[in-house]
Amino acid sequence: RLGVPSLNMQDSASGFRTYWTELVGTVTCWPSMLALAATWDPATVRDVAEAIGDEFVGKGANGILGPSVNVHRVARNGRNFEYLSGEDPYLGAVLTKAYVAGVQSRPLIAVVKHWVFNEQETNRGTESSEVDSKTAWEIYYPPFQAAIDAGVDAFMCGQNRVNGVYACSSALQLGVLKDQMGFQGFIQSDYGSSHGTNLEEGLDQAMPGPGAESFSASGLASQDPVEIDNSVVRILSAVYRADLPNTTKCSPPNCEAWMRKNVTSAR
Repeated sequence: RLGVPSLNMQDSASGFRTYWTELVGTVTCWPSMLALAATWDPATVRDVAEAIGDEFVGKGANGILGPSVNVHRVARNGRNFEYLSGEDPYLGAVLTKAYVAGVQSRPLIAVVKHWVFNEQETNRGTESSEVDSKTAWEIYYPPFQAAIDAGVDAFMCGQNRVNGVYACSSALQLGVLKDQMGFQGFIQSDYGSSHGTNLEEGLDQAMPGPGAESFSASGLASQDPVEIDNSVVRILSAVYRADLPNTTKCSPPNCEAWMRKNVTSAR
């Protein structure tokens, strides 16, 4: 009614996720983010990000749930392969800037993840990453700051706890990411990682799954309207900056046809 496009977000930073067998072959299987990090080449990373972005747009998506930029801490972390930073915060910062700039040169919103200290898959929904401020700023924050410097539109908070508090409920979202780092976009939860509305802590949007009911009309009814308006402004500002079309290529019930479209740029 108001001409606001839906947010059609899809995994992930290494290419459009093929949820169903019939989608395999319709997009390119790109190198992992860790493989890209091993190039030490921001120009290559940007080129790949632009090409991935073109495929997402071709599929009707307007948001990429990535890149993942956590600096490696646990060697056997099951998601290290998709973390663009590898073990080096400086390398991660340089390459994150290149990736975000490449994706957002298209009509797309990049969602950098996972804020913050999401360092392992084992017990990821219950473990607590204990990190002091000095270590955080020197080792783990630089890729996230670089994403902000590149103008990233969104962040995703993780499923882990940070110093005992769930990441999506942590005041670090507001106190560090928004206030100290100067992030102007919006923060969304990972699937099932919102444990309350947490608008005052900086969470702006909940992805589907357990906890998302906090962002329903009834769940928001008891919240401060000023906080709600602030989150809405952040989300709509990102939509405006990305210049998302009012009528997206993929809109219900036509999404399935678009998702089956072959958009691979492989030669």
